[in-house]
Amino acid sequence: MNEPDWLTHARELQAIAQIGLAYTKDRFDAERYERIRAIASAIMASGSGTEVEQVLQLFRQDVGYATPKVDVRGVVFREGRVMLVREISDGRWTLPGGWADVNQSAAECVEREIAEESGFQARAAKLAAVWDYRRHGHASRHPHSIYKMFFHCEIVGGEARCGIETSEVGFFAEDDLPELSLGRVTTPQIRRMFEHWRRPELPTDFD
Repeated sequence: MNEPDWLTHARELQAIAQIGLAYTKDRFDAERYERIRAIASAIMASGSGTEVEQVLQLFRQDVGYATPKVDVRGVVFREGRVMLVREISDGRWTLPGGWADVNQSAAECVEREIAEESGFQARAAKLAAVWDYRRHGHASRHPHSIYKMFFHCEIVGGEARCGIETSEVGFFAEDDLPELSLGRVTTPQIRRMFEHWRRPELPTDFD
């Protein structure tokens, strides 16, 4: 699923504006970058059906050099089945995970997310994939550029327990996956994680 041109262009214009505002010393250039940000917001709002001011406020939250956001996902297997959690927000299933936090390594972040969303204590054992969100058929469209990091992890303790954002924890066979939260994870991504589980010698996938 290719993302629409309006999203690609709006995101790039926002990045140009953000970087320009971070480094310019000239107030006239700053005004021009603010105008570019306003145009990016208008394009994003028009394409997504969102209010312009809402998009503009979202864009203004990011300062400094524009870089992709990082999403981490934990891949845990037990008896040939992959662990998924059901999201309260949409009632669908996903690999446990979320945004990476500052002052934690990516591995620490994914271990924390697994504990918070599933109740299990886990250890990150292998970085299986680093994928560009835009290139992997996610259903939702995001205003930010995102790198998704998939870690194979081993359970070292704990027990199944729902978290603040999850309502159920389950283990599923490759040919019996539940309805997925496609903004977070896709069927081909999970199937590729099964392939990494079967063939642990595989190198890390990346775009």
